[in-house]
Amino acid sequence: MTQNIPLTRIIDLTDPSGNRIYNMSMDEARTRLASGDAHSVSQIDGEFALIAQNGKRVFMARTIGRMLRFFIAKYHDGPFLIVADRIDAIRNQLETLGLGDQFHPSYTRMAPAHHVMRIELVGCPDPSPTFHRFFEPVRNSLPADVDDIGARYIAAAYREVDRWLNRIPKHEPVGVCFSGGVDSGAVFLLTYHALLQRGDNPARLKAFTLAVDGGGQDLKQAREFLRKVDLELFLEEIPVNASDVGVEDAIRVIEDYKPLDVQSGAMALALCRGIRKRYPDWKYLLDGDGGDENLKDYPIEDNPELTIRSVLNNLMLYQEGWGVHAIKHSLTYSGGQSRGYARTYAPLAVTGFVGLSPFVCPAVIAVAEGIPFIELTNWDHDRLYYLKGKVVGRGIKAVTGITMPIFPKRRFQHGAADSPGNLFPAKTSEYRRIFQRIYENLGATSAQIGA
Repeated sequence: MTQNIPLTRIIDLTDPSGNRIYNMSMDEARTRLASGDAHSVSQIDGEFALIAQNGKRVFMARTIGRMLRFFIAKYHDGPFLIVADRIDAIRNQLETLGLGDQFHPSYTRMAPAHHVMRIELVGCPDPSPTFHRFFEPVRNSLPADVDDIGARYIAAAYREVDRWLNRIPKHEPVGVCFSGGVDSGAVFLLTYHALLQRGDNPARLKAFTLAVDGGGQDLKQAREFLRKVDLELFLEEIPVNASDVGVEDAIRVIEDYKPLDVQSGAMALALCRGIRKRYPDWKYLLDGDGGDENLKDYPIEDNPELTIRSVLNNLMLYQEGWGVHAIKHSLTYSGGQSRGYARTYAPLAVTGFVGLSPFVCPAVIAVAEGIPFIELTNWDHDRLYYLKGKVVGRGIKAVTGITMPIFPKRRFQHGAADSPGNLFPAKTSEYRRIFQRIYENLGATSAQIGA
């Protein structure tokens, strides 16, 4: 064995500083994970991507807000494990060890959110991982009272924002990726309220709105939102050219090919680069990713695989997909937002930002899963889509006292430019071709894609 391969047989490339654990030390959290006991892991409060070892057994666990990928490599005396938040980090490590020929993106794996995953490092053939759920919120546990639901849901999100701010030096500025939609609007108002409650200077705060070639509906909406709450001075437009929104660049960064996630990731990357260019030292950004998943606010009609019954009857379907034990589960990726959150995580990470999406935090998801959606909507699509604005608006009023403007839903990639259809390929197959081409030409490094 060379010195490059540790005796533990694990090369851990994850950044522990990205974990936010509020009720115990990192060592205690890893000890709980090493036990393999999902109930013990469920007691860890926060966001994390953790790896622990017990002999030849390796355990991994993550929440949606952290990415966690792995690769079982072969050495002459047995297997070893590389763990990282990015596929390219795994590839680069294999190249460093002289094992680059073993790499293929389809051989990497993504640990699914909300499960304790166990791997046995015993050699060929590699046993399949096992999965045990550690986060299982109780569905339909709340009363069918929109005012009560809204207050609970937004209070949970506010708590995540407030304790995230506790970890930030008081002199550091804070930005919100802002479109004026329900989710980014709620996050902005919660952050503004938290700063006031803490006695901090709200001038630390900015609402960053992407404007591609002069801007689309989001910029108009953002201005109107802030005008209605008398906070227009916080808006900062980030103008970029359409040429700055690159599909291939986004696929390199998010390391995926699903069209809607690539499109959203491309816009997020353009926004992050625009902020970074203007503010070289800015570090902290919040966003509203996860709000649509929590309140089940996606057009079911756009996905032929879904019905309103499948959406309302399956625990965290939008967050986790069909589940790790379903045939639809990919070996390379996990499902739902557990996979798709790379559209937000990766653009922030490669451009040097530390982010928070309060709506992906387990405590907030738990409240959302407790909503009795069937009782409140009676299986009606329109009532389901209307419910989100009611819940969030009433919750913001209860927590902050502010009457929040509510605008119709619009995806990030559709609102940041006047002609978004001209920016992206129309065919799903084209995204896959770009993804394949990228890994046939292994030229880009993490430093390059973050430029």
